[in-house]
Amino acid sequence: MAGSIFRQDVKEATGFAWSDWVGKLDGTVDRTWSNEQIKNHIVEQYGVTGEWAEWIALLYGQLLGRIPVGVTKDAGVQIGVRKTLAASRERVWDFLVSEAGMKLWIGDVRPFPLQVGQTFESEDGVTGKLTVVIPQQKLRMTWKRLQWDSPSRLQIYVLDAKSGKTTVSFHQEMLEDVYMREMMRRHWENAAEKLKAALA
Repeated sequence: MAGSIFRQDVKEATGFAWSDWVGKLDGTVDRTWSNEQIKNHIVEQYGVTGEWAEWIALLYGQLLGRIPVGVTKDAGVQIGVRKTLAASRERVWDFLVSEAGMKLWIGDVRPFPLQVGQTFESEDGVTGKLTVVIPQQKLRMTWKRLQWDSPSRLQIYVLDAKSGKTTVSFHQEMLEDVYMREMMRRHWENAAEKLKAALA
């Protein structure tokens, strides 16, 4: 449902708290309307931008029992981003776990040993704990930003691809809501692009 970051952002963007939006929509929305109809209603009735109307409609749809893309029973809200790179698996792995590589997906963090149980914290407050380490293949960990109420689960895979290339996969689960999912999709796509540039 609606997490704390969404509730804060929607109030800043629209002037109404999430609870206010729920109250407004409960009284005016027909449960049979599509998300697009709900979005258009919000734009027309309350003068909200199309982007924010879409977010409000999507989160409100969950209250109506709708399941948005990226939500599963076991992993909750999740996002996956993949990028295939023209580099060997060993080279990609070595860069990912270097100080420069970690900066792309954790932030400014002191180097730490890659072993199960190891914790980390970046200067920006990203914290985590390694739970699976398979060298040259996989990292699994908790991963939490400072503003988040609870940690997510992050898995990074380094996989052989055709023609000597390598695919890196970032898969994050247990996110607060679909709004955070979109934030993290952008984060991982940006990290993957920077990784590709660094290894070009």
